[in-house]
Amino acid sequence: MRKKLYPKVKRVLDSATVALLLVVLSPLIAGVALVALVSQGRPVFFVQTRPGLSGKPFRLYKFRTMRPAVGATDAFDESARITTLGRAFRKLSLDELPQLWNVVRGDMSVVGPRPLLMGYLELYSLRQSTRHHVRPGLTGLAQVKGRNSLTWEDRLELDAQYVETFSLGLDLSIVLKSITVVFLGQGVSPDGAELMAEFRGSAAAPGTRAQGRPGG
Repeated sequence: MRKKLYPKVKRVLDSATVALLLVVLSPLIAGVALVALVSQGRPVFFVQTRPGLSGKPFRLYKFRTMRPAVGATDAFDESARITTLGRAFRKLSLDELPQLWNVVRGDMSVVGPRPLLMGYLELYSLRQSTRHHVRPGLTGLAQVKGRNSLTWEDRLELDAQYVETFSLGLDLSIVLKSITVVFLGQGVSPDGAELMAEFRGSAAAPGTRAQGRPGG
């Protein structure tokens, strides 16, 4: 399937797939929302602006997994704010369920590079920035190759490779592998850490942008 045609077909497939998933998973989504509300209180959802296709900002939705910050020190130490329920949500990827709405809206795709922070845009090399040539995804090549256990360089390189080679066959392979990754809870956290370290840019090299201030 030609590269110029597949993005249009991919959008149709995304819409059909997510429409079916919303019907099938609606009891689960409602149940997770109820458990989150009873256990953690409001707000149930975490909403943050992330870069999408061509770096265009959109509002990403997740189930909240952290308690609110109390003071500047608490706000800095995010790992200490993850709730017990939040850890369970993350391990099973239940916190990502609201992003099905992002796919419906056209902000995201089922498969693509995961949407990161707006502040990272100025830190990417030219090759790394190609991750925004496609819609971000619920899952992606980096997620089935190691997820958060990967280094930033490896993760962003896999994103660039996906953009170069994405096809229906590759997307189907990633979806099938993602089921196993989620079921086994693989790569949820980096080795020896609760959260993945902040991306601070790759070392400057020919064909890259200069490193700027870290995003957050």
